[in-house]
Amino acid sequence: MIKKVSIILSTYNEASVIEDTINQIFKNLDDVEIILVDDNSPDGTYDIVTKINNPNVKTYKRKSRGLSSAFLLGLINSSSEIVGWLDSNMGILAERLPEMMTKLENNDIVILSRYVEGGVDLRSRKRVLSSRLINFFCRNILSREIKDYTSGVFLMKRNVLLSAVPVAVGHGEFFIEFIYKAFKAGIKIVELPYTHPPDVEGMSKTAPNILKFCSLGFGYLIRVIQSLFLRK
Repeated sequence: MIKKVSIILSTYNEASVIEDTINQIFKNLDDVEIILVDDNSPDGTYDIVTKINNPNVKTYKRKSRGLSSAFLLGLINSSSEIVGWLDSNMGILAERLPEMMTKLENNDIVILSRYVEGGVDLRSRKRVLSSRLINFFCRNILSREIKDYTSGVFLMKRNVLLSAVPVAVGHGEFFIEFIYKAFKAGIKIVELPYTHPPDVEGMSKTAPNILKFCSLGFGYLIRVIQSLFLRK
């Protein structure tokens, strides 16, 4: 039986928040499956999820780490005609899923965006600045039609994959490439404003030091430039 919605969660050290995020998703969507991919969290995240007695929660534990490959694994194992991605430490945003479902009736991809009118980013100054710089670069190199190329929350119709397929390389930059490919293919994309909540765990997971932070940013910029030369 095909579920109405599949929500993919990728986790690493989310023990303090993951149960609430899952509960929030079930609270806001009636017919949903959750596909959780855990990258061998040492804090027991996976154990917490496996104790949740719900057949609509699928869990996968890997020894490797990687946001893009975790998303792809979740996508492969999803069974719905509508697929979404929610940052696992932002369960509060699950309350926006019903509105996103409504917007999906006349669109192919719905993105929660910090950079359309009404959008706000309450994270640390370092993260806000880096996000703004990357998105400024994306809008000027790729297209100004998309405002938030690095959003962590979206829903899409599964048939989008007939026109654009995410490439599981790198960190969050895979979404930049994916959303730009979809845009070039004529996929209907709409962005809804949202408030990105303050940092829960700071920069520790994605960029534990300034060297890693700069390296990650450089990877994003390279991926943006490469996206220009992709075929439709």
